[in-house]
Amino acid sequence: MTLLSVGINHNTAPVAIREQLSFALEILKPSLQSLLTVTGISEAAILSTCNRTEVYCSAHSTDQQTLIEWVADNKKLTSSDFSPYLYCHSDNQLIRHIFRVASGLDSMVLGEPQILGQMKTAYQIASEAGTLGKHLGKLFQYTFNTAKKVRTDTAIGSSPVSVAFAAVQFAQQIFDKLSEQTALLIGAGETIELAARHLSQQGIEKIIIANRTYERAHRLAMQFNGYAIELSELPNHLAEADIVISSTASPLPILGKGSVESALKKRKRKPMFMVDLAVPRDIEAEVEQLSDVYLYTVDDLQQTIDQNMHSRRLAAEQAEEIIDTQVEHFLTWLRAQSAQTMIRDYRQNAELARDELLAKALAALKNGSPAEDVINRLAHGLTNKLLHTPSTQIRMAAEQERHDLLAAALEIFNLNQP
Repeated sequence: MTLLSVGINHNTAPVAIREQLSFALEILKPSLQSLLTVTGISEAAILSTCNRTEVYCSAHSTDQQTLIEWVADNKKLTSSDFSPYLYCHSDNQLIRHIFRVASGLDSMVLGEPQILGQMKTAYQIASEAGTLGKHLGKLFQYTFNTAKKVRTDTAIGSSPVSVAFAAVQFAQQIFDKLSEQTALLIGAGETIELAARHLSQQGIEKIIIANRTYERAHRLAMQFNGYAIELSELPNHLAEADIVISSTASPLPILGKGSVESALKKRKRKPMFMVDLAVPRDIEAEVEQLSDVYLYTVDDLQQTIDQNMHSRRLAAEQAEEIIDTQVEHFLTWLRAQSAQTMIRDYRQNAELARDELLAKALAALKNGSPAEDVINRLAHGLTNKLLHTPSTQIRMAAEQERHDLLAAALEIFNLNQP
C-alpha cells in the first residue's frame, strides 16, 4: 500500500490553471467514485479550494502517472497542459504535506483557519461517497488532530494579518460588546466584504453598507442582514454609526471633518471608531483632531499586521516541530498495519491447530478415555504444533549462520540472550 497525491496551489499555478483543475462541490462525489475505478486505486479524497486542488489516494503502486492521467481525463485536458504546475507526494512527504496544509502553513496567508474547515469538508464528501478506507480515513483523523494541536499549542492564528480582520480587532478594543454597536461600511469591494464578514461573526447588531452603486451595496448587505444606502445618503446615517470602515477607489475624500463633527453632535459626543483603508484617503486627515473620534489609517494597521506576521512566523517554527512528531506517530501506526496480515495468518494457523486437536480430544472423551489423559495429550499436542515450525526455522537459521534471524527470534519470543 502506498499513499499518493498530486496537486497544484497558488504558489505553483496561476488562477487560469487552478480554475481548469477545480472540482465543484456537486461533482466531487461522482468524481471520487470514478477515481476508484482506476486500476490500483483503493481509496480517494479531493481537496478543492480557490487556491488549491489536491487529490489524495491509497494505491497498490507508486505510479503517480496513472493519477495524473485520470485528472487529465476527468478535466478533458492533456496532462502536458498542467504537468509543469503539478507537485506530487507519496508516503512520508504526503503525510507531512497534508498536516502542513491543514495547519495553515502552506496557505497564502500564513496560519489562516479556513483551510481546516475545507479539509473537513473534503473528508466528509469522500466519506459519503464511500471512497475512504482504513488508511486515508486514519490519515485525515491524524490531520485534524495535528491541526488542532498546532492551533492550541502555538499562537499561529491569534494575530490578525489582514487589514479587514485587524480593523475589526481594533474595534473590539474600543467597544466592550460589538453586539450592541452599529457599523457603517463604505464601499462594496473585497476588503469591505471581509470586514462585514468578520463583524457579522462577532455578532454586530446592525450593518449599513454605503456604495456609489446601490445595487452592489444591496447584494452585499443582504448577506449579513444589513441594509444599503447610496453615498449621497451618508450625512443622514453617519450619526447612527459607532464603527465606520471605508475602502473605496474615490480620488477625493468622502467624509470631511465638518460632516463627522455634525454627526458627533447628534450622537451627543458618543465616541466613534473610524478606519480608513483607502489610498488615497476616504476620510480627511483633519477628522483625527476631533476628540471623540478614534481614526486609524491603513498604515496604522499595516504596522500591526507586520508585527503579527512576525509572530506567526515564529509560531510556524513551533508548528513544524509539532508536525514532525505527528508524522512519526502516523508512520508508527502505518508500519503496524503492515504486520496485521502476518499476525492474522499466524493466528489463523494456530486456531486451525487448536480446532483439530480439540476435536480429537472431544472424540476421545466420548469414547471413554480418562479426562486427565485427554487433557495432557491435548496440551502436549498443541505445544508441539505451535512450536514445531518456529523451532525448525531457528535451527535452520543457526545452521546457515543467519544471525539476523536469530536476533529477531530472540526479540519476537522475548527470550534471554544465550
